[in-house]
Amino acid sequence: MVHEYFKKEIDGAKILVQINPKTFEGLELIVHPDNHIEKTPREFDEEIYEDLEADEFIRSSPIEFNLYLKGIF
Repeated sequence: MVHEYFKKEIDGAKILVQINPKTFEGLELIVHPDNHIEKTPREFDEEIYEDLEADEFIRSSPIEFNLYLKGIF
């Protein structure tokens, strides 16, 4: 299974998204300026890619996502 990763920064917070392109299940991380991390399981639909583009998300790396997920960053 290969996931896809996207990110965006808003008001000093980073939003990172992991998507399984086959099932459209994923995980959203919000990294607040104080480094508090919110983890939210998500279920997306086929329009997620258009939504991410409209919201100005850019592609990200699995390494960056997983460093935040593990609290290493």
